[in-house]
Amino acid sequence: MVSSETTAAEVTGSSALIFLGTGCSAAVPYVICLTKPSDPPCRVCSQSLVLPPDQNPNYRCNTSLLIDYCQSSGKHKYILIDVGKTFREQVLRWFTLHKIPQVDSVILTHEHADAVLGLDDIRNVQPFSITNDIDPTPVFLSQHSMDSIATKFPYLVKKKLKEGQEVRRVAQLEWTVIEESCDKPFVASGLQFIPLPVMHGEDYVCLGFLFGEKCRVAYLSDVSRIPAETEHAISKSGAGQLDILILDTNQKYFGEQKGCHLFFPKVSVLSL
Repeated sequence: MVSSETTAAEVTGSSALIFLGTGCSAAVPYVICLTKPSDPPCRVCSQSLVLPPDQNPNYRCNTSLLIDYCQSSGKHKYILIDVGKTFREQVLRWFTLHKIPQVDSVILTHEHADAVLGLDDIRNVQPFSITNDIDPTPVFLSQHSMDSIATKFPYLVKKKLKEGQEVRRVAQLEWTVIEESCDKPFVASGLQFIPLPVMHGEDYVCLGFLFGEKCRVAYLSDVSRIPAETEHAISKSGAGQLDILILDTNQKYFGEQKGCHLFFPKVSVLSL
C-alpha cells in the first residue's frame, strides 16, 4: 500500500493512501487571519488563497485518510478514517479528482468535532433513497466515541421511528464498537486493522491504527504521547517491520517529553 497522487482508475490493481486533510480542527487558512489580518499578515494563511486548494499545501482540511484498498479480486474498497467538519469540502476536492465513487467503511479515531462532525454528510456518498432503504455504511469506533455520538447525533443512531414520525433522509450507518487495545483487531471492508491507543493530551485516549497486507502502515493522528503498549505494537519486535509510519503530533506536547526517542530503521515516516 503506497501513497499516491494518481487516481484509483490509473493505478489498476494497486492500493493507495489519499490524504483528504492534514490540518488542525480550525483548518488552514485560519479564518481570523484573513478577516482580521495582522501587520504584517500571516504568510501561510495569505498564501493559502493564491493557488487552487488541490495545488496548495497551505490549504488544509481536517485530518482524514482515505484508504483505497484493492482486494485480491481486483475490486476496490474505500475505507475512511475520520469524518470531520470539512468532510463535504474534501469530497468535492479529492473524491472528484481521484474518482472515488463511494465510502464502504468509516473508522473513527475519537469523537472530537474535527473527527466526527461530517458524519451526517455520509448520506451524500450513499445511494439516494427518500425512504432510507439502503445498506448502511459500517462505522467502527470506541465505546466512548459511541456514547458521545449518540448524544451529538441521536437521529443517526436510533433506528426506530416514533409513531407518526415522518421519514427523513439521513445517513444510514451501522455502528460497531471496537476495543481500545492492540490485542483486539477488527476487519473493515475486508482489511484487518489493529487499534493503537495513543494519548491526545494526558486525560484522553485517541486511536491510531495498524493495517496493510503487503505493506505495513501505522497511522497515528492527534498524538501527544505514545504509550508503551502502542510503541511495542509498531516496533519490529511487535508487528514486525513497518513500511510506513504516518505521525500527526501535537508538537507542544510531544516536544516536552523527556528522553523520548523513536527509531524505526527502513521506515518511511510521514509527519503531518
